[in-house]
Amino acid sequence: MERLALLRLLQLTSPALPVGAYAYSQGLEWAVAAGWVSDEPSLASWLGDQLTHSFGAVDLPIFARLYPAARSNDEAGQLSWSRHLMALRETRELAADDSDRGRALARLLRDLGVAAAGPWVEREDVPFAALTAIAAVAWDIPLEPAAYAHAWGWLENQVLAGVKLIPLGQVAGQRLLLELARAIPAVCDAALARSDDDIGGILPIVALASCLHETQYTRLFRS
Repeated sequence: MERLALLRLLQLTSPALPVGAYAYSQGLEWAVAAGWVSDEPSLASWLGDQLTHSFGAVDLPIFARLYPAARSNDEAGQLSWSRHLMALRETRELAADDSDRGRALARLLRDLGVAAAGPWVEREDVPFAALTAIAAVAWDIPLEPAAYAHAWGWLENQVLAGVKLIPLGQVAGQRLLLELARAIPAVCDAALARSDDDIGGILPIVALASCLHETQYTRLFRS
């Protein structure tokens, strides 16, 4: 990677990116309240399963199709895969999480001078992956490191949510990131190699936790 592209990659994955990634727990808050996730090992298991069987089976392979569509200015391809991704969200909470972050990133990129992001600001159901792909193309970040960064951003946000909710110490959070990040290269390799017919994955327990989250009496995260 060129040095500037590497710096832009770090900018795209920074927690300082104002896209509201901290606002949703993706069902984790209910899972903690219900006792399904209660300590470091159970959080590692919860997130590891999501990384492999959900994020790696849905988000990453679709991101791998949004990236070339953005590079070739294929608007029809971008819209088709964006709608496909939103259709695979099992709950309203998961869909809102994705589209809220997507629109926030669209506004940010537009304000930073990325013209391709402008039309997405007013669109409905804008997935975060579509705008991440636009940013990666605009900043000359190659597909493979962009996919790694996309996975890392999801993982870091979920670990931080778990650290707050259980709660865990910061050292435990860093341990979890070290442990779970080991799986990212293999998950990304598998995702980039998936055929269109192999895209899809579901974790019913995560969908159930997301559905039940809105009934929780007190909440730190949006539902």
